[in-house]
Order: sequence, then C-alpha cells, then structure tokens
Amino acid sequence: MSATTAAKPRRTTGQRIAGGLGRGIINVVLLIVAIFWLVPTVGLLLTSFRSVGDNASSGWWTVLTKPTELTIENYANLLSNPTITGSFWNTVVIAVPTTVLVVLLGSLAAYAFAWLRFPGRDWLFLAVIVLLAVPLQVALIPLARLFGTLGIFGSVLGVILFHTAFGLPFAIFLLRNFFIQVPAELLEAARIDGAKDWRIFFQVMLPLGLPAIASLAIFQFLWTWNDMLVALIFTNSDSQPLTVAIQSQLRQFGSNIDVLSAGAFLSMLVPLIVFFAFQRYFVQALLAGSQK
Repeated sequence: MSATTAAKPRRTTGQRIAGGLGRGIINVVLLIVAIFWLVPTVGLLLTSFRSVGDNASSGWWTVLTKPTELTIENYANLLSNPTITGSFWNTVVIAVPTTVLVVLLGSLAAYAFAWLRFPGRDWLFLAVIVLLAVPLQVALIPLARLFGTLGIFGSVLGVILFHTAFGLPFAIFLLRNFFIQVPAELLEAARIDGAKDWRIFFQVMLPLGLPAIASLAIFQFLWTWNDMLVALIFTNSDSQPLTVAIQSQLRQFGSNIDVLSAGAFLSMLVPLIVFFAFQRYFVQALLAGSQK
C-alpha cells in the first residue's frame, strides 16, 4: 500500500447503526413490493392445481392449510385438449421465427447505421425513429387487405411478418445506439488484418453486442408471445396462438376456471423461463453504460 494513500476514516458506531437501519428499511420495502408482485402469480398457480369444486367453494389460499386439494388433473385435461396444444405450438412457431428475424435484420441494419457510410444514412435513421411513434393499430386494416391480396391472411406467416415489421424500428434504434459505442480502433484493427464488413459484423460486433442483443430478444419474444390483438385479427382457428385460444375458452366456458387458470399459467411459464435464462445478459445490457 502506498504511503501517499490516504487512510479511510473510521465510521462511528452511530454511522454504522444509521447505515444498517437505512439498508434494513430499503430491504423491507423491496420485500413488501416483491410479495405484492408475486401474490397474483402464486394465486394463479395454486388455482390451476385445484379442482373445480374447491375453487368454487373457497379461495386459493386455503390450499396452504389443505395441501390435499392439489391435483394435476387440470393440466392433464388441458394437455389433452387439441385446441390448447395446437395453439401452444402455433405460439412457438410465431414467437421464435419472429424473434430471430428481428434480431438478425435489426442487428445488420444497426451495424450499417452505426459504422457504414452511405447516402441518406441520417435521414433513413430519422425515419426509423419516426416509425417508433407509429401505433400498430393504424396498420391493421391496410395490412389485412394486403395480406388478403397476397393470400396469407389468417396464416402464421402473416402474423410473423406483422410482428417482424413492427419490431424492427425498436431493434434498429436499440442496437445502433449500442454498436456506436464500440471503439473505432477495434474495427480499424480488424480492417487492417484484412477483415471485411461481414466478418467484422459476425466476429467483432455480435460478440461485443451480445448483452444488447439478448435484451432485445427477450423484449421481442415476450411481446410476440403475449400478443393477442394482432393474433386475434390475423389468425384463424388453425393458426391461433395460445392467447387467442384461452380467450375463446373464456368466451365459451366462462365458469371453467380450471382450464383457464392452467392455460393462463402455461402461457406465462415459457416467458418466465426465457427471461431467467437470459437474465445475466439483460442485466449486463442495463449496466453497459455505467462503467468505463
């Protein structure tokens, strides 16, 4: 330790007590917020494991003292329902390709806007920013007519194209702002070594931008998976995702709480798995600009 390094002043007992109390209050507040945030999810989970008669006679919290009420019959009935299982796979087929297309096309366009020089680049990027403010509701009728003319209205392909088109502006804006922070010396060194733009993009930019790309993939996947408005308009009975299938079950069997609760939790389970799987990259992206 250098002699010129100033010694840290010792904290007094009062300062330590005050600091501990401050952290304790913050932890208590965060714990209360977390409990209120988790109560609906826990209630939905426990409701999905209770029979129709138990749900009709008492609240879900009674299972905490009567664990014998828990049963997997609701999920067995749900997974034997061809409408639900088919809509689940439709949701996967819609959400996964949409996320891949938005990430791939958005990252390519973001790299071009950040590091390539071409005429009208700034004006095009300004147009991308303007598109962020355009609500998707204004495009429902025009795109429905266009998809009908192309013969893809009511198909999974139409929903994928819709979500991809409206996910690209945000993807380009987010990734361009992340890519432009990459030191120019790295790209210059790669070009000196003979690397072209494609190689720089895949071997330099993508590994460095992995936190931002993972965050974008989480947002896009969650938005597409939980969407009901676009799916309700652009799909039919053969291509409807899980959100539309659950909504139709609610309309047909309003008192069928066992099917609805199990289906709702199933639709929520996959996004939770995806989020926790990429949580590390999500946190890295949030903290990317906090350190030098």
